[in-house]
Amino acid sequence: MRLIHTSDWHLGRSFHRVGLLDAQATFIDHLVEVVRSESVEAVLVSGDIYDRALPGPDTVALLSEAVRRIIDAGAQVVLSSGNHDSAIRLGFAAELLGRAGLHIRTTVDTIGTPVLLGDVAVYPLPYLEPPATATHLGAAEVTHAGVLRAAMARVRADLEGRATRSVVMSHAFVTGGASSDSERDISVGGVSAVRPETFQGVDYVALGHLHGPQRVTDSVRYSGSPVAMSFSEADHTKGSFLVDLSGAEPMVTAIEAPVAKPLARLRGTLEELLADPAHTTAESAWCQVTLTDQTRPRGAMERLQRRFPGTLSLQFDGPTPFSQARSYAGRLRRRDDLEVCCDFLEHVRGGAGADETERALLAEAVEQSRRERSRRDDEGAAGTDGASEVGARSGDRGVA
Repeated sequence: MRLIHTSDWHLGRSFHRVGLLDAQATFIDHLVEVVRSESVEAVLVSGDIYDRALPGPDTVALLSEAVRRIIDAGAQVVLSSGNHDSAIRLGFAAELLGRAGLHIRTTVDTIGTPVLLGDVAVYPLPYLEPPATATHLGAAEVTHAGVLRAAMARVRADLEGRATRSVVMSHAFVTGGASSDSERDISVGGVSAVRPETFQGVDYVALGHLHGPQRVTDSVRYSGSPVAMSFSEADHTKGSFLVDLSGAEPMVTAIEAPVAKPLARLRGTLEELLADPAHTTAESAWCQVTLTDQTRPRGAMERLQRRFPGTLSLQFDGPTPFSQARSYAGRLRRRDDLEVCCDFLEHVRGGAGADETERALLAEAVEQSRRERSRRDDEGAAGTDGASEVGARSGDRGVA
Protein backbone atom coordinates (compact mmCIF):
# COMPACT_ATOMS: atom_id res chain seq x y z
CA MET A 1 0.00 0.00 0.00
CA ARG A 2 1.42 3.37 -1.08
CA LEU A 3 -0.11 6.51 0.43
CA ILE A 4 0.42 10.23 0.07
CA HIS A 5 0.33 12.16 3.35
CA THR A 6 -0.52 15.83 2.90
CA SER A 7 -2.35 18.46 4.95
CA ASP A 8 -3.09 22.14 5.47
CA TRP A 9 -4.07 23.03 1.93
CA HIS A 10 -5.90 26.12 3.24
CA LEU A 11 -7.65 26.53 -0.10
CA GLY A 12 -8.72 30.16 -0.54
CA ARG A 13 -5.91 31.60 1.59
CA SER A 14 -4.21 34.91 0.81
CA PHE A 15 -0.56 35.79 1.42
CA HIS A 16 -0.23 39.47 2.35
CA ARG A 17 -3.40 40.13 0.29
CA VAL A 18 -2.08 38.10 -2.66
CA GLY A 19 -4.45 35.23 -3.49
CA LEU A 20 -2.87 31.76 -3.41
CA LEU A 21 -5.47 29.89 -5.45
CA ASP A 22 -3.26 29.68 -8.57
CA ALA A 23 -0.32 28.34 -6.53
CA GLN A 24 -2.63 25.84 -4.86
CA ALA A 25 -3.94 24.72 -8.25
CA THR A 26 -0.32 24.17 -9.35
CA PHE A 27 0.20 21.92 -6.33
CA ILE A 28 -2.91 19.92 -7.26
CA ASP A 29 -1.48 19.40 -10.77
CA HIS A 30 1.74 18.13 -9.18
CA LEU A 31 -0.13 15.87 -6.73
CA VAL A 32 -2.15 14.21 -9.48
CA GLU A 33 1.05 13.50 -11.41
CA VAL A 34 2.67 11.94 -8.32
CA VAL A 35 -0.39 9.71 -7.83
CA ARG A 36 0.03 8.43 -11.39
CA SER A 37 3.82 8.11 -11.48
CA GLU A 38 4.16 6.48 -8.05
CA SER A 39 1.07 4.22 -8.30
CA VAL A 40 -0.36 5.80 -5.15
CA GLU A 41 -3.46 4.06 -3.81
CA ALA A 42 -4.73 6.73 -1.42
CA VAL A 43 -4.22 10.44 -0.67
CA LEU A 44 -4.68 11.43 2.98
CA VAL A 45 -5.34 15.11 3.77
CA SER A 46 -5.04 15.70 7.51
CA GLY A 47 -7.20 18.76 8.06
CA ASP A 48 -7.47 22.44 7.14
CA ILE A 49 -8.59 21.67 3.63
CA TYR A 50 -10.24 25.10 3.44
CA ASP A 51 -8.94 28.29 5.01
CA ARG A 52 -12.32 29.44 6.30
CA ALA A 53 -15.65 28.03 7.38
CA LEU A 54 -17.48 29.43 4.36
CA PRO A 55 -15.19 29.03 1.32
CA GLY A 56 -15.79 30.95 -1.89
CA PRO A 57 -17.17 29.30 -5.05
CA ASP A 58 -13.76 29.20 -6.78
CA THR A 59 -12.27 27.50 -3.73
CA VAL A 60 -14.98 24.84 -3.58
CA ALA A 61 -14.58 24.26 -7.31
CA LEU A 62 -10.81 23.69 -6.89
CA LEU A 63 -11.36 21.05 -4.20
CA SER A 64 -14.02 19.35 -6.31
CA GLU A 65 -11.67 19.27 -9.30
CA ALA A 66 -8.76 18.03 -7.16
CA VAL A 67 -10.74 15.11 -5.75
CA ARG A 68 -12.11 14.11 -9.15
CA ARG A 69 -8.67 14.14 -10.77
CA ILE A 70 -7.02 12.18 -7.95
CA ILE A 71 -9.71 9.49 -8.07
CA ASP A 72 -9.50 9.37 -11.87
CA ALA A 73 -5.73 8.86 -11.50
CA GLY A 74 -6.39 5.70 -9.49
CA ALA A 75 -6.28 6.72 -5.81
CA GLN A 76 -8.92 7.06 -3.14
CA VAL A 77 -9.06 10.25 -1.07
CA VAL A 78 -9.45 10.55 2.71
CA LEU A 79 -10.19 14.01 4.18
CA SER A 80 -10.43 14.88 7.88
CA SER A 81 -11.46 18.30 9.16
CA GLY A 82 -9.05 20.76 10.77
CA ASN A 83 -9.52 23.79 13.00
CA HIS A 84 -10.21 26.01 9.96
CA ASP A 85 -12.82 23.77 8.37
CA SER A 86 -16.55 23.85 9.01
CA ALA A 87 -17.16 20.23 10.02
CA ILE A 88 -20.80 20.30 8.92
CA ARG A 89 -20.14 21.85 5.49
CA LEU A 90 -17.06 19.75 4.74
CA GLY A 91 -18.82 16.58 5.86
CA PHE A 92 -21.92 17.06 3.68
CA ALA A 93 -23.00 13.81 1.95
CA ALA A 94 -19.96 11.97 3.38
CA GLU A 95 -21.59 8.52 3.32
CA LEU A 96 -22.67 8.86 -0.28
CA LEU A 97 -19.30 10.22 -1.43
CA GLY A 98 -17.51 7.31 0.24
CA ARG A 99 -18.98 4.98 -2.37
CA ALA A 100 -17.14 6.95 -5.07
CA GLY A 101 -13.77 6.82 -3.30
CA LEU A 102 -13.93 10.09 -1.33
CA HIS A 103 -13.95 9.41 2.43
CA ILE A 104 -14.66 12.46 4.64
CA ARG A 105 -14.54 12.29 8.43
CA THR A 106 -15.60 15.33 10.44
CA THR A 107 -17.60 14.10 13.45
CA VAL A 108 -16.83 12.48 16.79
CA ASP A 109 -19.23 9.60 16.04
CA THR A 110 -16.93 8.27 13.30
CA ILE A 111 -13.85 7.98 15.54
CA GLY A 112 -12.78 4.35 15.80
CA THR A 113 -14.44 3.39 12.51
CA PRO A 114 -11.68 3.01 9.92
CA VAL A 115 -11.55 3.65 6.23
CA LEU A 116 -10.43 0.26 4.93
CA LEU A 117 -7.99 0.51 2.04
CA GLY A 118 -6.94 -3.01 1.11
CA ASP A 119 -5.00 -4.38 4.08
CA VAL A 120 -4.61 -0.93 5.72
CA ALA A 121 -7.05 0.56 8.25
CA VAL A 122 -6.99 4.39 8.17
CA TYR A 123 -8.44 6.17 11.21
CA PRO A 124 -9.12 9.86 10.42
CA LEU A 125 -9.47 11.94 13.61
CA PRO A 126 -11.14 15.30 12.94
CA TYR A 127 -9.92 18.35 14.82
CA LEU A 128 -11.25 17.95 18.37
CA GLU A 129 -12.14 21.16 20.22
CA PRO A 130 -11.79 19.98 23.85
CA PRO A 131 -14.84 21.72 25.43
CA ALA A 132 -17.08 20.52 22.59
CA THR A 133 -15.90 16.90 22.47
CA ALA A 134 -14.52 15.85 25.88
CA THR A 135 -17.86 14.69 27.33
CA HIS A 136 -18.88 12.83 24.17
CA LEU A 137 -15.55 10.99 24.11
CA GLY A 138 -15.52 10.35 27.85
CA ALA A 139 -12.18 12.15 28.18
CA ALA A 140 -10.63 12.34 31.65
CA GLU A 141 -9.65 15.99 31.13
CA VAL A 142 -10.82 18.86 28.94
CA THR A 143 -7.55 19.37 27.05
CA HIS A 144 -6.26 18.48 23.60
CA ALA A 145 -4.23 15.66 25.13
CA GLY A 146 -7.28 14.39 27.00
CA VAL A 147 -9.60 14.21 24.00
CA LEU A 148 -6.93 12.65 21.76
CA ARG A 149 -6.15 9.98 24.38
CA ALA A 150 -9.86 9.14 24.48
CA ALA A 151 -10.04 9.08 20.67
CA MET A 152 -7.01 6.79 20.45
CA ALA A 153 -8.61 4.42 22.98
CA ARG A 154 -11.44 3.93 20.45
CA VAL A 155 -8.92 3.36 17.68
CA ARG A 156 -7.03 0.71 19.67
CA ALA A 157 -10.25 -1.01 20.65
CA ASP A 158 -11.18 -1.36 17.00
CA LEU A 159 -7.68 -2.51 16.03
CA GLU A 160 -7.77 -5.40 18.51
CA GLY A 161 -10.04 -7.33 16.19
CA ARG A 162 -8.09 -6.61 12.99
CA ALA A 163 -4.96 -8.09 11.47
CA THR A 164 -4.13 -5.02 9.38
CA ARG A 165 -1.59 -2.22 9.09
CA SER A 166 -2.89 0.99 10.62
CA VAL A 167 -2.65 4.73 9.95
CA VAL A 168 -4.04 7.55 12.11
CA MET A 169 -4.73 11.02 10.71
CA SER A 170 -4.83 13.82 13.29
CA HIS A 171 -4.89 17.62 13.31
CA ALA A 172 -3.12 18.71 16.49
CA PHE A 173 -0.01 20.25 18.04
CA VAL A 174 2.30 17.38 19.00
CA THR A 175 5.31 18.15 21.19
CA GLY A 176 8.53 18.05 19.24
CA GLY A 177 7.06 19.90 16.26
CA ALA A 178 8.22 23.39 15.24
CA SER A 179 5.59 26.03 14.53
CA SER A 180 5.58 28.96 12.10
CA ASP A 181 3.85 32.34 12.00
CA SER A 182 0.99 31.25 9.72
CA GLU A 183 -0.66 28.74 12.06
CA ARG A 184 -3.59 29.71 14.20
CA ASP A 185 -2.82 29.28 17.88
CA ILE A 186 -5.00 26.52 19.37
CA SER A 187 -3.30 26.67 22.76
CA VAL A 188 -3.81 28.42 26.07
CA GLY A 189 -0.83 28.15 28.39
CA GLY A 190 0.42 25.02 26.65
CA VAL A 191 -2.78 22.98 27.04
CA SER A 192 -2.78 22.22 23.30
CA ALA A 193 0.37 20.09 23.57
CA VAL A 194 -0.02 16.38 22.85
CA ARG A 195 2.82 13.93 23.43
CA PRO A 196 3.75 11.64 20.51
CA GLU A 197 3.31 8.58 22.75
CA THR A 198 -0.44 9.28 22.59
CA PHE A 199 -0.41 7.59 19.17
CA GLN A 200 1.43 4.41 20.18
CA GLY A 201 0.19 1.19 18.62
CA VAL A 202 -0.25 2.29 15.00
CA ASP A 203 2.12 2.00 12.05
CA TYR A 204 2.05 5.62 10.87
CA VAL A 205 0.58 8.92 12.11
CA ALA A 206 -0.21 11.52 9.42
CA LEU A 207 -0.34 14.85 11.26
CA GLY A 208 -1.70 18.20 10.19
CA HIS A 209 -1.70 21.73 11.70
CA LEU A 210 2.00 22.71 11.66
CA HIS A 211 3.02 24.15 8.30
CA GLY A 212 6.63 22.96 8.20
CA PRO A 213 7.34 19.38 7.05
CA GLN A 214 8.96 17.56 9.96
CA ARG A 215 9.62 14.26 11.68
CA VAL A 216 8.47 13.98 15.30
CA THR A 217 9.39 10.28 15.41
CA ASP A 218 10.04 7.82 12.58
CA SER A 219 6.32 7.02 12.38
CA VAL A 220 4.83 10.37 13.53
CA ARG A 221 5.23 13.19 10.99
CA TYR A 222 3.86 16.51 9.78
CA SER A 223 3.67 16.84 6.01
CA GLY A 224 3.40 20.63 6.35
CA SER A 225 1.45 22.91 4.04
CA PRO A 226 2.17 22.53 0.31
CA VAL A 227 2.31 26.32 -0.19
CA ALA A 228 4.06 28.90 2.03
CA MET A 229 1.70 31.20 3.92
CA SER A 230 4.12 33.40 5.89
CA PHE A 231 7.68 34.65 5.50
CA SER A 232 8.66 32.46 8.47
CA GLU A 233 8.35 29.56 6.00
CA ALA A 234 10.96 30.94 3.60
CA ASP A 235 13.36 28.11 4.44
CA HIS A 236 10.78 25.31 4.24
CA THR A 237 10.93 22.69 1.51
CA LYS A 238 7.26 22.29 0.70
CA GLY A 239 5.72 19.04 -0.46
CA SER A 240 4.17 15.83 0.84
CA PHE A 241 5.24 12.40 2.10
CA LEU A 242 5.01 9.20 0.12
CA VAL A 243 4.41 6.41 2.65
CA ASP A 244 5.02 2.79 1.61
CA LEU A 245 3.51 0.26 4.02
CA SER A 246 4.50 -2.88 2.14
CA GLY A 247 7.52 -3.65 4.37
CA ALA A 248 7.92 -4.40 8.06
CA GLU A 249 8.41 -0.68 8.78
CA PRO A 250 6.88 2.27 6.93
CA MET A 251 9.16 3.72 4.27
CA VAL A 252 8.68 7.50 4.10
CA THR A 253 9.94 9.59 1.18
CA ALA A 254 9.63 13.38 0.91
CA ILE A 255 8.14 14.51 -2.41
CA GLU A 256 9.06 18.14 -3.14
CA ALA A 257 6.29 20.35 -4.53
CA PRO A 258 6.75 23.03 -7.18
CA VAL A 259 7.25 26.59 -5.93
CA ALA A 260 5.13 29.11 -7.81
CA LYS A 261 7.18 32.04 -6.46
CA PRO A 262 10.00 31.84 -3.89
CA LEU A 263 10.19 33.88 -0.69
CA ALA A 264 13.08 36.16 0.31
CA ARG A 265 13.83 37.96 3.55
CA LEU A 266 16.16 40.94 3.12
CA ARG A 267 17.82 43.01 5.82
CA GLY A 268 20.08 46.05 5.57
CA THR A 269 20.05 49.75 4.81
CA LEU A 270 18.01 50.90 1.83
CA GLU A 271 21.07 51.86 -0.22
CA GLU A 272 22.80 48.55 0.53
CA LEU A 273 19.79 46.52 -0.59
CA LEU A 274 19.30 48.56 -3.77
CA ALA A 275 22.95 48.20 -4.81
CA ASP A 276 24.03 44.74 -3.64
CA PRO A 277 24.22 42.24 -6.57
CA ALA A 278 23.91 39.37 -4.07
CA HIS A 279 20.15 40.04 -3.94
CA THR A 280 19.53 39.47 -7.66
CA THR A 281 17.47 36.32 -7.04
CA ALA A 282 15.12 38.29 -4.78
CA GLU A 283 14.05 40.40 -7.76
CA SER A 284 11.68 37.58 -8.79
CA ALA A 285 10.55 36.62 -5.27
CA TRP A 286 7.96 37.73 -2.75
CA CYS A 287 10.04 39.83 -0.34
CA GLN A 288 9.97 40.80 3.31
CA VAL A 289 12.35 43.70 3.84
CA THR A 290 13.74 44.98 7.16
CA LEU A 291 15.54 48.33 6.88
CA THR A 292 18.25 49.19 9.41
CA ASP A 293 18.78 52.84 8.41
CA GLN A 294 19.46 55.32 11.21
CA THR A 295 16.40 57.27 10.10
CA ARG A 296 13.47 56.07 8.07
CA PRO A 297 14.13 56.76 4.36
CA ARG A 298 11.51 58.64 2.39
CA GLY A 299 9.65 56.65 -0.24
CA ALA A 300 11.29 53.42 0.93
CA MET A 301 8.58 51.07 -0.33
CA GLU A 302 8.38 52.68 -3.78
CA ARG A 303 12.17 52.55 -4.21
CA LEU A 304 12.34 48.94 -3.04
CA GLN A 305 9.57 47.86 -5.39
CA ARG A 306 11.42 49.31 -8.36
CA ARG A 307 14.15 46.72 -7.82
CA PHE A 308 12.09 44.07 -5.95
CA PRO A 309 8.56 44.25 -7.42
CA GLY A 310 7.41 41.45 -5.10
CA THR A 311 8.03 43.39 -1.89
CA LEU A 312 4.98 42.71 0.28
CA SER A 313 6.22 43.53 3.78
CA LEU A 314 8.40 46.43 4.95
CA GLN A 315 9.72 46.66 8.51
CA PHE A 316 12.15 49.01 10.24
CA ASP A 317 14.80 48.08 12.79
CA GLY A 318 16.80 51.26 13.23
CA PRO A 319 17.57 53.22 16.43
CA THR A 320 14.47 55.42 16.37
CA PRO A 321 11.56 55.75 18.83
CA PHE A 322 9.40 54.01 16.24
CA SER A 323 11.73 50.99 16.07
CA GLN A 324 11.89 50.83 19.86
CA ALA A 325 8.11 50.52 19.96
CA ARG A 326 8.30 47.73 17.37
CA SER A 327 11.00 46.03 19.45
CA TYR A 328 8.58 45.89 22.40
CA ALA A 329 5.89 44.51 20.10
CA GLY A 330 8.40 41.96 18.84
CA ARG A 331 9.03 40.76 22.38
CA LEU A 332 5.30 40.29 22.95
CA ARG A 333 4.93 38.42 19.64
CA ARG A 334 6.88 35.49 21.10
CA ARG A 335 4.57 35.14 24.13
CA ASP A 336 1.07 33.70 24.15
CA ASP A 337 -1.99 35.55 25.47
CA LEU A 338 -1.87 33.92 28.89
CA GLU A 339 1.79 34.87 29.40
CA VAL A 340 1.05 38.49 28.42
CA CYS A 341 -1.79 38.63 30.99
CA CYS A 342 0.44 37.18 33.71
CA ASP A 343 3.22 39.63 32.82
CA PHE A 344 0.79 42.54 33.11
CA LEU A 345 -0.38 41.32 36.53
CA GLU A 346 3.23 41.07 37.69
CA HIS A 347 3.94 44.58 36.36
CA VAL A 348 1.03 46.32 38.12
CA ARG A 349 1.84 44.50 41.36
CA GLY A 350 5.44 45.62 41.24
CA GLY A 351 6.97 42.16 40.84
CA ALA A 352 4.52 39.72 42.45
CA GLY A 353 3.48 37.25 39.76
CA ALA A 354 0.24 35.26 39.41
CA ASP A 355 -0.18 32.28 41.73
CA GLU A 356 -1.62 28.96 40.51
CA THR A 357 -5.25 29.93 41.24
CA GLU A 358 -4.91 33.29 39.48
CA ARG A 359 -3.14 31.70 36.51
CA ALA A 360 -5.97 29.14 36.18
CA LEU A 361 -8.59 31.94 36.24
CA LEU A 362 -6.69 33.92 33.63
CA ALA A 363 -6.33 30.80 31.45
CA GLU A 364 -10.09 30.22 31.62
CA ALA A 365 -10.79 33.85 30.70
CA VAL A 366 -8.36 33.76 27.76
CA GLU A 367 -9.87 30.50 26.50
CA GLN A 368 -13.41 31.91 26.69
CA SER A 369 -12.23 35.01 24.83
CA ARG A 370 -10.61 32.84 22.13
CA ARG A 371 -13.78 30.80 21.64
CA GLU A 372 -15.96 33.93 21.51
CA ARG A 373 -13.59 35.50 18.97
CA SER A 374 -13.79 32.31 16.89
CA ARG A 375 -17.58 32.41 17.02
CA ARG A 376 -17.67 36.05 15.88
CA ASP A 377 -15.20 35.33 13.05
CA ASP A 378 -17.40 32.44 11.94
CA GLU A 379 -20.48 34.67 11.90
CA GLY A 380 -18.65 37.29 9.90
CA ALA A 381 -17.42 34.72 7.37
CA ALA A 382 -20.75 32.96 6.96
CA GLY A 383 -23.04 35.97 7.21
CA THR A 384 -25.40 33.96 9.44
CA ASP A 385 -26.52 34.09 13.04
CA GLY A 386 -23.42 32.12 14.03
CA ALA A 387 -25.24 29.00 15.21
CA SER A 388 -22.60 26.66 16.61
CA GLU A 389 -21.74 23.38 14.99
CA VAL A 390 -21.46 20.24 17.05
CA GLY A 391 -18.56 17.84 17.35
CA ALA A 392 -15.18 18.42 15.80
CA ARG A 393 -15.15 21.94 14.37
CA SER A 394 -13.45 25.23 14.51
CA GLY A 395 -14.41 27.36 11.52
CA ASP A 396 -11.96 30.14 12.32
CA ARG A 397 -10.28 32.15 9.65
CA GLY A 398 -7.32 33.27 11.82
CA VAL A 399 -3.72 32.47 11.08
CA ALA A 400 -3.86 28.50 10.75
